[in-house]
Amino acid sequence: MLRRRSLAMLGAAVAAIPRVARAAWPDRPIQIICPGPAGGGMDTYARAIIPFVAPRLGNATMVVINRPNASGQLAFESVAQAAPDGYTIGVAQTPNLITLPIERQVRYRVQDLTYLANVVEDPGGLFVRADSPYRGVADLVAEARRQPGRLAIGSAGIGTDDHLLILALQEATGTQYSHVPYSGTPPIIAAVLAGDLAAGSLNVSEGVGQVRQGSLRLLGQAGPERLEMARDVPTFREQGIDMLAGSTRGVIAPPGLPDELRDRFRTAFAEALADPAWHQEANRLSLPLRIMSGEEQQRVFLEDDRKLRALWQRRPWRE
Repeated sequence: MLRRRSLAMLGAAVAAIPRVARAAWPDRPIQIICPGPAGGGMDTYARAIIPFVAPRLGNATMVVINRPNASGQLAFESVAQAAPDGYTIGVAQTPNLITLPIERQVRYRVQDLTYLANVVEDPGGLFVRADSPYRGVADLVAEARRQPGRLAIGSAGIGTDDHLLILALQEATGTQYSHVPYSGTPPIIAAVLAGDLAAGSLNVSEGVGQVRQGSLRLLGQAGPERLEMARDVPTFREQGIDMLAGSTRGVIAPPGLPDELRDRFRTAFAEALADPAWHQEANRLSLPLRIMSGEEQQRVFLEDDRKLRALWQRRPWRE
């Protein structure tokens, strides 16, 4: 009897120890779910940060899983529905993460997700082929006035920051364009280069490499000021069009992630993002950084949720 009682007490004590303390976490790969194809802006920073974060998580194996579908819905739902055991996290951005639950039924709530860190803030831009007759945004706008609704502009999907840029341009200039949604940035660029689109709406960092290679031209950037990587290209505001558009990109985890795991991830990302070697790599990849803690990232994302819900009431963006 005494032996059985001792074993029962030991079992109860072990059960009370947090799971991550009982096991050598992580003892298998950590998945990073990415809402975009390989080579896109989300994929680029997800893969780039792994060598800096993994050593700070016990030399974890971290793998990127690309799920480019429905403006990111599949990826975001995959993170939200995953077990909160630290083996699934994801990269996410505003406005996509936020616009989806506003316009359609999805299997997540922005308020319930666990926020780990923000990495990038990337203004939107309009890109054309290098040999395009459009030298600036004014040229594109003038042509749209001659051919209302005829000029095709591609985006990464309905409700994305790329799409909202097109809508903002229409509202600011009184013009109309033919919106063509794609599954991510690479197919937009391919369509612009093939001459299937008059212009592509994508983030500045995603197309600046093609500009440097001489295959694309950036007509304007939709940030409050010029990025250093595109310092020769004026903003929309500098060209007389009062509008802003862009994407804030960070790292999220499932709802209900235990505090000890959440804090371990947050510490690892904070240390990695403060590493001078990371800043050097981000500069090499033309990533415009906006580093935030998980707490600050959560505040920004939830504030964007409030603003976008108000925008939906005034002017729904779903076509």
